[in-house]
Amino acid sequence: MKGKICMVTGATSGIGEVTARTLAQMGATVIVVGRSSERSAATVEHIRQQTGNPTVEFMLADLSSQKEIRRLAQQFRSRYQHLHLLVNNAGGLFTARQQSVDGIEMTFALNHLGYFLLTNLLLDTLKASAPARIVNVAASAHRFVRGVNFDDLQGQARYSGLQAYAQSKLCNLLFTYELARRLEGTGVTVNALHPGVVATRFGHNNRGLAGMLARLSNLIAISPERGARTIIYLATFSGVEGVTGQYFVNKKKAPSSPASLDRTSAIRLWRVSEAMTGLSA
Repeated sequence: MKGKICMVTGATSGIGEVTARTLAQMGATVIVVGRSSERSAATVEHIRQQTGNPTVEFMLADLSSQKEIRRLAQQFRSRYQHLHLLVNNAGGLFTARQQSVDGIEMTFALNHLGYFLLTNLLLDTLKASAPARIVNVAASAHRFVRGVNFDDLQGQARYSGLQAYAQSKLCNLLFTYELARRLEGTGVTVNALHPGVVATRFGHNNRGLAGMLARLSNLIAISPERGARTIIYLATFSGVEGVTGQYFVNKKKAPSSPASLDRTSAIRLWRVSEAMTGLSA
């Protein structure tokens, strides 16, 4: 990974931090993306000390905000001409319905549109850096929904935090598969993965029973180091070079749900996402 430039979102804790640290250990230039200046700076300093790699820095962005995503992409492009690896990892679960600064339901805004917009804004740089890789952190929770509810995409008529999360993870897969089709022949690959149930602060932002259950799940969850293994595998292993449009669990290709393979839904989601992010012509 020496000489490779890598961006990891949601990298100030959990599997994102482990991924960033491992890439730094391998000699890569790593851009840690986080929301908090203090936490991002502390993470970068910690990684530099642990790895002895000075080419680790942070860039700030709330990835539920399209304005901040655009600013992040512009900041990156102004400093780097190449991007060899993009790891889309930042996400959340919200039991109470919230809206982003753009007026979009928070789960959809962060977990799906964040991946979609940032990736598309950096695609030209990734193509210019080929061979390059995109790794999207999805989840087995995508199986909990039968399809994308386009009639109530943002849960305005009826909202369930778990359903919204599961739908967003289904969107991650639909996006991954459609992007892989569109990137054929470019030298840029894109794959998705389920990291497992990982002991992190994920879900701790919620109050009441949901927050308590998130904390209790850590008692039986795997470590962030173990949870990051498949991300690192897809990001660095020579054996998956050229492999694209696949879903991985425990470093192995795995079948995803029938709904995730629906090309009609994938195309519709792409068009809706373009419209919601202002990327459509």
